[in-house]
Amino acid sequence: MYRNNNNKKSLNISSMFGNFIPDSDIFSRRCIWVNGPVIVGAGPSGLAVAAGLKREGVPFIIVERANCIASLWQNRTYDRLKLHLPKQFCQLPNFPFPEDYPEYPTKFQFIQYLEDYANHFEISPKYNETVQSAKYDETFGLWRVKTISKSGPLGSCEYEYICRTLVVATGENAEKVVPDFEGLEDFGGDVLHAGDYKSGGRYQGKNVLVVGCGNSGMEVSLDLYNHGANPSMVVRSSVHVLPREILGKSTFELGVTMMKWMPVWVADKTLLLLARIVLGNTDKYGLKRPEIGPLELKNKEGKTPVLDIGALPKIRSGNIKIVPGIIKFGRGKVELVDGRVLEIDSVILATGYRSNVPSWLKDNDFFSDDGIPKNPFPNGWKGEAGLYAVGFTRKGLFGASLDAMSVAHDIACKWKEESKQHKKTAAARHRRCISHF
Repeated sequence: MYRNNNNKKSLNISSMFGNFIPDSDIFSRRCIWVNGPVIVGAGPSGLAVAAGLKREGVPFIIVERANCIASLWQNRTYDRLKLHLPKQFCQLPNFPFPEDYPEYPTKFQFIQYLEDYANHFEISPKYNETVQSAKYDETFGLWRVKTISKSGPLGSCEYEYICRTLVVATGENAEKVVPDFEGLEDFGGDVLHAGDYKSGGRYQGKNVLVVGCGNSGMEVSLDLYNHGANPSMVVRSSVHVLPREILGKSTFELGVTMMKWMPVWVADKTLLLLARIVLGNTDKYGLKRPEIGPLELKNKEGKTPVLDIGALPKIRSGNIKIVPGIIKFGRGKVELVDGRVLEIDSVILATGYRSNVPSWLKDNDFFSDDGIPKNPFPNGWKGEAGLYAVGFTRKGLFGASLDAMSVAHDIACKWKEESKQHKKTAAARHRRCISHF
């Protein structure tokens, strides 16, 4: 017998079904029955589901490929990062932020909050364990989750978890997106994805091209300028830039409030009017707005507006330069679509992330080819055959928390019902045994 990290028994079944399971691959791994769900991913989404299950008394295991919780936040974020939304919209279920935290906690405060969350609910993920594949076995009505662990005393060890329920909590940002630019391999300078960027200190005095104009691109450009670099930011398409606050109130909170009382298009018109008053006309700085409003664009395509925290004044003053799309790179230079050639020392790719679900979740119709549930929020958290998804709402931590509560509640109801049925079956057998005496 093996005990999982939540003090519930898991059963080694490699020797139990030798005559019944035809797939010989099952014997090449340590096979473990999990009396509850397997949660893949120990970021905020996975932790929120795990905490909900803990409160309901449902056993589970949670596997994480990194060596820590919230690896995206700990390993792939820049030092100056703060939460873009007020803390009340970013807290996980049943555990508010400390009162002494600022309205927009820093990256390090948020990581500490997540560590405290895991400790409070006694969540102990299995670290350094990567899921290679997960597939539903229709013959037995069970999920087979194959992993490889690099934390064992004898090096790598392969496992296969057998369970009735699988929770996909790897989220929308599991893998870096690195575009294939012509000539980039010949550039010769420093090329870095924003996920590996920490601070602009090393770029002082250098000409740096930032590719991407989302929140990360804007903040990295601002950080570079603050450290004495000369940033140029590539803006290929339209983008909504909004103030983080309007009249002392969070722009996000204002948008959410307006959508409760008016159609989305009216809320968008109001937001854009207020943004024009606060920020001015962003078009003349090379930041052309999309035809669709920011709230509608977020709902339809999942594109998040940029919440300005100081980059726009530097763009106005020319300290952060806006440049159009890229044709190709050359040795120490880049050619742009408007014909200009810029001499640059470094490139930072603020080109975002994507889901990695298609690479390991096999033979399923719940997720699309880009690794996002096909059913949009709020109906994208539950699939067939015990499959659940958390962290794919394109609505940040707030959306992930809502889905996590739904998933934990649904699993708990089913688990408790199954437990009752098992008890009734056991009691009936016991009565039959007594009747023979």
